[in-house]
Amino acid sequence: MRTIRFILLAFGLLVVTLALLIAFGGPSTPAPMASINDPFKSVDFSDLPPVSTFKADDGASLAYRKYLPAATAKPAGSVTLIHGSSANSNSMHPMARALAAAGYTVFALDMRGHGQSGTKGHIDHIGQLDSDLAAFARAVQPPQPSTLVGFSAGGGFVLRIAGGPQQSLFGSYLLLSPFLSQKAPNLRPGGGGWASVGIARAFALVVLNKIGIHALNDLTITRFALNEKARAMLTPEYDYNLVMNFRPEFDYEANIRHVQRPCAIIAGSADEAFFTDKLEGIVRGAGQQWPVVLLPGLGHIPLTLDPSALQAIVQQVQALQQQPAH
Repeated sequence: MRTIRFILLAFGLLVVTLALLIAFGGPSTPAPMASINDPFKSVDFSDLPPVSTFKADDGASLAYRKYLPAATAKPAGSVTLIHGSSANSNSMHPMARALAAAGYTVFALDMRGHGQSGTKGHIDHIGQLDSDLAAFARAVQPPQPSTLVGFSAGGGFVLRIAGGPQQSLFGSYLLLSPFLSQKAPNLRPGGGGWASVGIARAFALVVLNKIGIHALNDLTITRFALNEKARAMLTPEYDYNLVMNFRPEFDYEANIRHVQRPCAIIAGSADEAFFTDKLEGIVRGAGQQWPVVLLPGLGHIPLTLDPSALQAIVQQVQALQQQPAH
């Protein structure tokens, strides 16, 4: 009887502890981060292509933008672009223009939970983004050779695909200043001030998910350092499902090891969100010999906007599409 009482007491304490962590362990709202918010003020969006849609497996209409290759360029293959955390396809506009000018057909996606794809900050289950990307590839049939490119959190998601069971969806992969893991040596605390994570709530939800309880996965786990104007246009917070899906697998090193298609990394040496000088060591430690290029003096967002960075990205895509798979 005493043993039963002890077990019941321990269980009760666990339930109360998890309830407190969930109720009071959510994220704060970080102060706006000027280096992330301000650079887009100078971007010309006047020639932004209209939104197209495709049907996901659940019947939802998800958004993307298509850029046709410049008529004066030698036709190449295709590039599909995955934006960073809180963003949407608009943020990839300068990069898409540069790639289209080089002869590529370019697709810039609004990942589910962002832009015009679904409910902002929410997805239904972990793995839904993977299914959405496969549905996109089936529906649109990107011209070959094809490259999937992701920036920041989008770069982490691209690694998830490149090192996972769907890696045959694209011929090559390019990670731009990628998020790898909260435990990876390249992560600055809080992404350099970009994100506030409700660690206590996240821990409690991890425990619940391990025992098969997913009912609270729509709770907010992360908030981003957006100003008021950006909060209205972008995605200011993520629920648990989206946080856990828009990233690599937990074992990001295994993700890296399992990549069999051509892959490369580009980042800026002055990135304020990540310690980019750690990237090459991470890749080499996982047994890969991918090119890891650090562009001198460039910060996080300028990697997607600066003309020299865009030129480097175009050149790397060209190189990747000439390489065979392992």
